[in-house]
Amino acid sequence: MPSDLDRIFKAYDVRGVVPDDLDADLVRDIGAAFAAWSGARSIVVGRDCRLSSPELAAAIAEGATSRGVDVVDLGLASTDLLYFASGSLDMPGIMLTASHNPKQYNGLKFCLAGAKPVGEDTGLRDIRATVEQGVPPPSAGRGVVEERDLLEAYVEHVLTFVDVDAMRPLTIVADTANGMGGLVVPAVMARLPVRLHHLFPELDGTFPNHPADPIDPENQRDLKAAVLEHRADIGLAFDGDADRVFLIDEHAQDVSGSLLTALVAIAMLERDPGAKIVHNLICSWTVPEVIREHGGVPVRTRVGHSFIKQVMAETGAVFGGEHSGHYYFRENYRADSGLIAAVAALGELSKADSPVSELLAPLRRYSASGEINSVVEDQHGRIEEIARHYDDGRQDRLDGLTVEFDDWWFNVRPSNTEPLLRLNAEARTPELLADKTAEVLALIRGDDGA
Repeated sequence: MPSDLDRIFKAYDVRGVVPDDLDADLVRDIGAAFAAWSGARSIVVGRDCRLSSPELAAAIAEGATSRGVDVVDLGLASTDLLYFASGSLDMPGIMLTASHNPKQYNGLKFCLAGAKPVGEDTGLRDIRATVEQGVPPPSAGRGVVEERDLLEAYVEHVLTFVDVDAMRPLTIVADTANGMGGLVVPAVMARLPVRLHHLFPELDGTFPNHPADPIDPENQRDLKAAVLEHRADIGLAFDGDADRVFLIDEHAQDVSGSLLTALVAIAMLERDPGAKIVHNLICSWTVPEVIREHGGVPVRTRVGHSFIKQVMAETGAVFGGEHSGHYYFRENYRADSGLIAAVAALGELSKADSPVSELLAPLRRYSASGEINSVVEDQHGRIEEIARHYDDGRQDRLDGLTVEFDDWWFNVRPSNTEPLLRLNAEARTPELLADKTAEVLALIRGDDGA
């Protein structure tokens, strides 16, 4: 059994190469440890289409049932389908997936009943400790495994986020990259007035066409070409476990996560006027501006799903968005769903009766750098140097260092796992952005002697 748990236990999940880092014996122990830690009588388990997933899913079930805990087996599922199952069945859950990682990887994402997140500080450390100490021997009574198909119930749930009868016909291209979007996307689109051109719909854990990682522009080439070829209204790119979505417009131009957050916020505020909307601090200035313009209350948080979900629970926010393609909905147990975000965007596009580029034009207000990573050994020391350099700006330390001026801002934050500093910057003009990004990068990388 692999023994280097440091390499596979991350801040929010377990992930590694199969079988070098992660094999059936270790996964069996993790399943048993989670089942015992949760204190639940039943847990729900789903898996993606990776070649190692059937064996590892069976190991999870074996581990859980050995502790006397029943298992509801969803079989093949997207991560947001697993979250829906956890919420609707009120059970803890394990999703077996490595998301956008290459085919040799697999992993486990955990949640408590109601899709409540489990991370390093909320149980994952305890689960790891049990695995390290040795899982207790099986209990006297074994649990049972029950197979259950919740796809249709999930489709009905997703459709509650849009007025289907009011939608106009749309032409859509979706690239699910041979991942789990191939299960859930066509099931939902079949119920909408859309013409779907579906790229790489087959569930194939070898990912033969391109990696299931749409944040890399190279992996959007086929989608962009198909949007132009079919004169589609919009393109949708899903990652391997389909919890994230990225949009491109009818001209095959990227739509940032901030713009989609703003667009979905508009849709949510139409449903729930005056509501609170959560956004992380890397999102564009556009996001809080649009929320206020539509009568909502913006709430700014740290980056990361555990922070988003916690603040949503504390504030009662109806929706939360991150620049990275994760979108969270109060009526979806505060869990993220790329498919719900896509459907909400389609609803707004349908109402606008104009191309998506025109719909988004009023939201394209600033120029953004995207995330730029630099290797820095003393991240915190360098952040303090940068803070002193920009002491004339408005500073906060919610997550790393954010400095705002009237016409530009930047955030520098350290990686939790690598000696990296991550820079995100935004400005009112491309020229100012280029100038200020270079200026801050010089400080980060010590190019000025810092």
